[in-house]
Amino acid sequence: MSELIAVDSVDIQILVDNATDTLSSVPSFVETEAAGMARRGLRIMGGKCLCCAAHGLSCLVTVRRGGESRSLLFDSGPEEYAFERNVTRLAVDLGVAESVVLSHGHWDHSGAMLLALTMIRNRNTGKRVPFYAHPGMFRTRGVTQADGSVRPMEDVPSPEDLTLFGADVVQTRDPQYPLGGHFYVSGEIRRQTPFERGYPGQVRRSDDGAGWEPDELLIDERFVAVNVAGKGLVVLSACSHAGIVNVCLHAREQFPGVPLFAILGGLHLSGANEAAIPQTVEALREFGLTAIAAGHCTGWRAMTALANAFGDKVLAPSAVGKRYRF
Repeated sequence: MSELIAVDSVDIQILVDNATDTLSSVPSFVETEAAGMARRGLRIMGGKCLCCAAHGLSCLVTVRRGGESRSLLFDSGPEEYAFERNVTRLAVDLGVAESVVLSHGHWDHSGAMLLALTMIRNRNTGKRVPFYAHPGMFRTRGVTQADGSVRPMEDVPSPEDLTLFGADVVQTRDPQYPLGGHFYVSGEIRRQTPFERGYPGQVRRSDDGAGWEPDELLIDERFVAVNVAGKGLVVLSACSHAGIVNVCLHAREQFPGVPLFAILGGLHLSGANEAAIPQTVEALREFGLTAIAAGHCTGWRAMTALANAFGDKVLAPSAVGKRYRF
């Protein structure tokens, strides 16, 4: 399958994100964590029913077309406690996840992946799970500190461990169309803008294991997209190390006849990337987005700039437990 099917709708359930927000008003296409609890029959509000925010991202993405639904797990968040707690408290059946995509090789998106595979297979009667990965995401990485030293990052689970836990690992640099073309997983994202720098200071272990080499571009990062009939592309970009403008440009080039409708995920406009906030916000205007569900690593300064530029009719910040339906 090398064509993205137009679906009737997409539901995106946020399983892990940096923020929790049960009180803010939301547009009609968003269900808050509290509203979801009420829909499921919650009778008494208390802390024992709430999700846990954590630095990372995980989403269960479900598309519907006719009487058929297909689901994909996009990342797993940073660690097992938050993932398992949130899946349980949101009453999510992970058995519906027929495939898994790891967006890129960082711990805050992969730390609960082996548990996630276990939970999926416990519910799907032990079926193996197609797992889409880029071969570059399994390198050991680190971040250069002010004194020149390197702080290593926790590795993502290895292909061998993923396989042991029931994943059929597809390592490729090329675009994929999982689940019969209901989803699109991008290949390597073309870098076009002059202001989106990647991850300043990131390095990776050299092939000989003796030292470190520059790795700021994170070429292993990919995004997931679905095509909602009558609306357009909904793009999930977990961290946007490639730059969210590059992501949008890449999506538009891949599907020139389909408008961009919504983007969701981390925009990584915090820390050293805060300097790119003005250019990013201005460049996003050209895509005519109906919804921007920014979260995770976007940063409060960028969130403020997006709110000022697009208003709350477009900006619908992500938070753990929220559910987006387009």
